[in-house]
This record gives sequence, structure tokens and C-alpha cells, in this order.
Amino acid sequence: MMKTRIVTLFLLFFAVAIKAQQKVIPLYNDAAPGSENWTYNEQEYTPGGTPLVYDVSHPTLTAYLPDPAVATGTGVIICPGGGFYILSIRDEGTDVAKWLNQRGIVAFVLKYRTRQSLTTDPGKELWENLHKKDFNEIIKPVVAMAIADGRAAITYVRTHAADYNLSPSRIGIIGFSAGGTVTAASGFNYTANDRPDFVAPIYPYVPPEIQSAAVAGDEAPFFIVAATDDELSLAPHSVNLYSKLLASKHSAELHIYVKGGHGFGMKKQNIPTDTWIDRFGDWLGEQGFLKPIDPKVLTHLEEEEKNRKINAERPARDWAFIKKYEDENSKVPVPVAGENRVVFMGNSITEGWNSWGDPAFFNGKPYYDRGISGQTSGQMLVRFREDVISLKPKVVLIMAGINDIAENNGPSKLEDVFGNIVSMAELAKAAHIKVVLCSVMPAFRFPWRPSIDPVPAVAKLNTMIKDYCDQNHLVYCDYFTAMADGRRGLPANLSGDGVHPNLAGYKMMEPIAEKAIAKALGGRD
Repeated sequence: MMKTRIVTLFLLFFAVAIKAQQKVIPLYNDAAPGSENWTYNEQEYTPGGTPLVYDVSHPTLTAYLPDPAVATGTGVIICPGGGFYILSIRDEGTDVAKWLNQRGIVAFVLKYRTRQSLTTDPGKELWENLHKKDFNEIIKPVVAMAIADGRAAITYVRTHAADYNLSPSRIGIIGFSAGGTVTAASGFNYTANDRPDFVAPIYPYVPPEIQSAAVAGDEAPFFIVAATDDELSLAPHSVNLYSKLLASKHSAELHIYVKGGHGFGMKKQNIPTDTWIDRFGDWLGEQGFLKPIDPKVLTHLEEEEKNRKINAERPARDWAFIKKYEDENSKVPVPVAGENRVVFMGNSITEGWNSWGDPAFFNGKPYYDRGISGQTSGQMLVRFREDVISLKPKVVLIMAGINDIAENNGPSKLEDVFGNIVSMAELAKAAHIKVVLCSVMPAFRFPWRPSIDPVPAVAKLNTMIKDYCDQNHLVYCDYFTAMADGRRGLPANLSGDGVHPNLAGYKMMEPIAEKAIAKALGGRD
């Protein structure tokens, strides 16, 4: 009796612990756009022991967190299927989340909006409607809303990545059947903040508007699964989607099983489709999403958030943060004869280099790091005399502009940002300091400003900087060309958050920087 009681208490404790790891997040602060007048509320029923959710009018995300000891920094949004009438919340939702958790992935089960059921048996109602000629027209309005919910879910997870110890460049989405529609749609016509980093539509329904969507060229990799004997005849949808991506020379993997039917999800049927999720795991591993990101990157993300809060309060006291290096600058000795002193002037990318990035690069060299996290070009210009000229270097490397583009201090014109960089260069030249102007680093999106698309502004500002260097015989240090990926951002192997380099990123920057320094030292005043 005592043994039974202990087991019961353990199971109860385990259930409470699992539930404590779950967090339900409303997707919108107010009523969901487009369905403000919907009056029905979410319900659940369990036909044949399978839990199904229906009448969803207030979309939510439920977060399932892995053991921190195995966390990878990757997050996945899960979209259950059910013909936009119901959500197969276990077989295509929570069971998938548990599988992902075991592999260190944070999972978010999305309850997107569904059409109102007019009966108490939405499954039967769905099956009857599926055979009506106008079914696609019946569900068309709610399909658009469900797709909007999928995009909103990606935006939420990316915006709150630091809250879940996630990398903002490791946010993927997987969906089944109707949830596959939501998933596939997210892979096209996206913005910088709602673009998924990988897409996995499983036996999806892919309507013509998605099939005909233009391929921009920087879509995320796709993993697609279906069965030939799909009762809804949806296998061709997967094949056509794969063919579309293949024709565009885009990364995609397709698995078509002979048997499995429609809606196999995480069900066990003792046939090969039972292992589709393992193939998904293999694919995630090949893409690098199962490899834990550098814990230093996560620490840095937290530090960045703290710095942003501090910086928001600083303007009234020390807008340019002139006092940050005041004590260190007072201890810098006068240069000795023959010393090729170099100052690295910049923002968090520069500051991180000598702290969490690769401090060994600075050891034993007359290099001084004067980067400050979050700073714009205007702030750097204000402190340029204190942190550069007063140190009497032979060379200064100036890296500025990315935080101006991110509007850290509000909107700014690229011409003004460029003007600030030129002013720093002119001050350095007047003090007989050799000038190296660095390219703005690649960035596809900003985790802290997901609504901004930095790609065109980065390209334009880099062109302005390079042209100025060419016209004035200055050294241009081009990190961008060496490090940008196909979408003109920082690839995952060089960055944990898509903006700041990791150790591999800094290792790539170092020979580029030293070549620029050597070129500047070898030039004439």
C-alpha cells in the first residue's frame, strides 16, 4: 500500500512538473485581427481517445521547454492539422513537442483560428464538408487568418527569443495537413521578422496561391513528407512544392512513403511512416539546428538586453558613454618608439571581440578595444577624442552604422550616418592617425528590431564607405564580402544571433583586420 502511494505521489509530482514547464501565450494582445466579432470559444473533445480541439477564436502558443542541460538554442512552432475545423492536438501537436524537447529544442504548439463548428461533432462535420464542391471557398477566409496566426507566432518567438534562451536565427515551423498549409505559406512572402529559418510541411494542403508564390531566393530550407496513399489525394501537393523549390535551386528534402494515409502524425502503425520524425531529426542535424549554440552567445544576448535597458536611461547622464573607458584610458602609457598602436573603435561587435568573442586576439599586441554595445555613429563621434585620439595610436579601425540602421537612437538618414563616419576619419587624419574604415557587418534581421529590414541599408552604406575610401586613399576593411551568406546575412556557423560573430566569426575577421592594419601602416600620410 505504501509503495503504491509513493508511486502515485511521484506520478502526480511528475505531471505537475511537466505542466509547470508549459506556458500558454495569447498570440494577440486584443482580439485577433479579422475575427473581432467571433463569439465562440475553444472547446475540446476526445473521440476514440484522441483529443481534438475546435472552435478556436483566440489563438495561442503553448511553450514546451527542454531540459536546460540539453538545450540547443533552437525553437520550433508546431501547427496541428484538422481541415481548419479541428486541431489534432496530441498526434500532431504535443507528442511532436515532447519529441523535440528530448532533442533540446523549445517547442511551441500553435492553436490557430478554426472555423466555427455548427454541431457537437466537428470531426464528422468536417468529413461531410470535405466532400462538398465548395469546401475550399467555405474555409478560404479562415485559411488566411490561420496563416496570419502562423506568421504572428514566428514573430512572437523571434522577438522573445532571449526569454527562452533561443537564437533568433534558429526559429523554425512544422505543420500537418491544414497546419502544413500554415507552415508552407510562412516560407514565402515573408518579412524580416516573420521569416522562418526552416520549414517542414507534413502532408500539407497547398492551395494555388501558395503554389504560385514567387521564390525570392533567400527562402529557408524545406523538409517535406507525404504518403502516396493519402486519402485526400494531397501527395501531389508535396511533390509540386518540392519541384517548385528544386527548379529555383533551393534547399529542400522530400520523403514520399508508399503507405501511411493522411494524418499519420506521431501515430504508430508499424510501417515506415512511423520513422518520418527520425528523418526530420537527421535533417535538422544536417542543417546544424541540433548542435547547441555557444553558451557565450546566449550570455551575450542577455547582456545586450541589459545594456539596452541601461542605454535607454543613460542619455540624460552620459549619452555617448564617454566615461565607460575613462579609467582605462588614464592608465594607457605614452607610445614607445616603434610601437604600432591600434585602436578598434565600434559597437557591440567590437566590444565583444575582446570580451566574449576572442580575447586571445588582443593578447600581447598593442591593440586597444574601444567598442561600446548598442552605440550609433553619432555617439562614437562624440567620444572619438577621448577613446581614440587621446590614446595616440598609429592606426584606428572604425566600424559603425549597424545600430543606426537598427534605429537604436531613433530614425536616421544614411547620409548622416556616413557623415559621422567621415567626421571620425577626418579627425583621425588631422591627428596623423592612419584610418581604416570597416564595412558594416552582414545582417538579415535584428532580433531587437524585427520590423526593420537591414539588408538594403547595409549594402548602400557599405558602398558609400568603400567609395569614400577609394577616393581618399584610405584602407577599406571588407568583412561583409567574406562573411555574408546567400541572403546577405551572417550564416549560423559564424553567428549565434545573426548579428554578432561567434568565435568562428571573429576568427574569420582577424586576418582581414590584420591585413588592413598592415596596409595602413605601409601607406603614406
